[in-house]
Amino acid sequence: MLLRIEHLHVAYGESLILRDVHLQVPAGQVVCLMGRNGVGKTTLLKSIMGLLPARAGSIDFDGQAITHMRPEQRARRGIGYVPQGREIFPYLSVLENLRIGLLGRPAGNGSVPEEVFQLFPALRRMLGRKGGVLSGGEQQQLAIARALAAQPKLLLLDEPTEGIQPSIIGEIETVIERIKGQGNISLLLVEQYLEFAWRLADTFYVMQKGSIVAEGKMGELTEDVIKRHLTV
Repeated sequence: MLLRIEHLHVAYGESLILRDVHLQVPAGQVVCLMGRNGVGKTTLLKSIMGLLPARAGSIDFDGQAITHMRPEQRARRGIGYVPQGREIFPYLSVLENLRIGLLGRPAGNGSVPEEVFQLFPALRRMLGRKGGVLSGGEQQQLAIARALAAQPKLLLLDEPTEGIQPSIIGEIETVIERIKGQGNISLLLVEQYLEFAWRLADTFYVMQKGSIVAEGKMGELTEDVIKRHLTV
């Protein structure tokens, strides 16, 4: 198992946000984490990345305990993170943004892998543009490409379709399908666009009030679970 989370508790100050969370991501698979707004999905991704400390429980990655590792250590062990809202550097060029992604490599240097431009060919034509002038969809592509530049084993994607035009959503879906087909990168996808998740994910977890309340193979996601935990 590439990622294994057991009995994880995470708090903001005195407010407990995640309660006894368990989750697994097998090697080479896409796992979708779903739930309504504010249930703790982003908090879980930040905890995996080391941006929020665990109050209790464990996070194991690629056979090693990483519960108390710093974010940069986790990145260099092979975890890439694309946050909600993309968070690219608006005053840096596309190429400079991509080079920042290289810092997540164990050696912390090198050149942007050619595979990144094969997945996102439009970025090659934009290398000199400032990140802030790109459209929302282009910024999302850049954010994913920046994370992939470090050649991670696990990619955390937080709401990649949010606020993105349909044509770019299709391109992002194609990229995820290609990554999945290669079999060397696993994905933990936070997504509320159910059809998008249905087409891509192998398994799902549903969160409610900071806890996992349902899980299974994607084909086993029932209408009852959707109505009780996902619809507004």
